[in-house]
Amino acid sequence: MSIHPRFASAILDGTKTVELRRRRVAVLPGAFLVLYASAPEMALVGTVRIATVTTAEPGRLWGNVATRAGITRREYDQYAAGADAMSALFLDAPSRLPAPVPLTTLRRACPFFTVPQSYRYLNVEELKSIANADAAGAELLQRVIDSGSA
Repeated sequence: MSIHPRFASAILDGTKTVELRRRRVAVLPGAFLVLYASAPEMALVGTVRIATVTTAEPGRLWGNVATRAGITRREYDQYAAGADAMSALFLDAPSRLPAPVPLTTLRRACPFFTVPQSYRYLNVEELKSIANADAAGAELLQRVIDSGSA
């Protein structure tokens, strides 16, 4: 999942426990997410699990996420403007990688690696290539294996 560095840090610190998306997110509770911090960091930085997903109209959703989303009401209203429904991904078990895996390493390991605009699935071959290219990538692969998501 691609996310602004400010929010990736807050998730990994445990202070942001809800990630908001303007589109419905079709992911099951228990899914294991790899966090990609967008520019200027541009690296895989950690992992987190999805506890639950809620989709609702923006006006109804705020009350459920206000203290957990890591944003102000003004930021929320700006982000939600024009959306018919939004998804709230309730997160748990955040864990920072021992070191970021930079985009340059990802592209060297997987020449056709593309950064997701929102989220995308990593296939087994991509994970193996990342693991072979970088020690933190090896840690990432082990976490995926341990989670049962591989």
